[in-house]
Amino acid sequence: MFGFRKLTAVAALLGSVFASGAWAEGTVEVLHWWTSGGEAKAVGELKSAFEAQGGIWIDSPIAGGGGDAAMTALRARVVAGNPPTAVQLKGPGIQEWAGEGALNDVQAVATAENWDSVLPPVLAEIMKYDGKYVAAPVNIHRVDWIWASPVALEKAGITEMPTTWEEFNAAAEKLEAAGLVALAHGGQPWQDATVFEDVVLGVGGPDFYRKALVELDPAALTSDTMVAAFDQLRTLRGFVDDGFSGRDWNLATAMVIRGEAGFQIMGDWAKGEFLAASLVPGKDFYCIPTPGDGFVLNSDSFTFFKVAGDENLKGQQVLASLIMSPVFQKTFNLAKGSIPARTDVALDDFDDCAKRSHEDLLKATEAGALVPSMAHEMAIPRSVRGEILDVVTKFFNSDMSSKDATTALADAVARAM
Repeated sequence: MFGFRKLTAVAALLGSVFASGAWAEGTVEVLHWWTSGGEAKAVGELKSAFEAQGGIWIDSPIAGGGGDAAMTALRARVVAGNPPTAVQLKGPGIQEWAGEGALNDVQAVATAENWDSVLPPVLAEIMKYDGKYVAAPVNIHRVDWIWASPVALEKAGITEMPTTWEEFNAAAEKLEAAGLVALAHGGQPWQDATVFEDVVLGVGGPDFYRKALVELDPAALTSDTMVAAFDQLRTLRGFVDDGFSGRDWNLATAMVIRGEAGFQIMGDWAKGEFLAASLVPGKDFYCIPTPGDGFVLNSDSFTFFKVAGDENLKGQQVLASLIMSPVFQKTFNLAKGSIPARTDVALDDFDDCAKRSHEDLLKATEAGALVPSMAHEMAIPRSVRGEILDVVTKFFNSDMSSKDATTALADAVARAM
């Protein structure tokens, strides 16, 4: 739990910023899709801290790990003239809603707390519209992770984690031979796309990834490199159990936690599930980046919609400051499995997976190998993403050839542009 001392520290921090008390209390209705064990614990930290300020928190969770259902619900609420006070949103979606005039800015808070000095410039720009902050980031997630069960690997005679796709395929075959599920996976489009983009990075490298999944270059989308990526995706499909269709991502993680499956390819929010089960990184579960050089970036943030009432405005200001406070960034990310969005938060209390994520983030930034996640709405408009997900999922669930998949991918992108 958040703990009295930590809540007191957050209260003191906010008090120093808002000494006049003008933004005390407030009300927020928060729409989000954090409903699984580790995620629910993390958002609970935010709720507890907000309520410690005397505020009223109205929780509006929408189940569905990828956020698709939440975005559908959000659109309906806005069209009906009843938007939530704060919404979990990210990437181009922030710019799209701001462009529609639907968002309040929290620039007064950002200026008072000097957010520009503590956020990575690339991430800061995603949080802004017309130079003003309209969103506050809570974390940085790495998408390209492999999670593994030591128990399952031992049963299969696997002594080392794979570092290439060839090694992964060989290890998966050993797991199947031992009667285990090689790759725990949920048959949902966003999960298929998560695996796909990690494979694209590993097969093609960061420059190719950027060309194909960020710039949407037709030549890259139909290239031999993309064919090779689909070939590897087809191989991975063969390692998935028959019950994968419709499975939520956290249930796939649970298969690894129980030792029923050897591997899961998923972002580091999966680590929150392991930690919630009281498992220790490096002992009870393993983490290693998917094969290849680079870092696939995902970041959760909250945007602030235009709503009536002074209490709602007060709530937005308090929530923005709370999200960006160093104490909260540390506590939240320890629960969530991610790393702080702020660059000045010490990682001494974080586990080895998080420390490696931070180290690799800095290296990838320096090498130009940091790429935004297509699958998790950091790279391209939602409409284009939807077209890509349709192609990837159709490929994953059919006998479509890899060459035909590249053609379908380029055609789908062209339709959406």
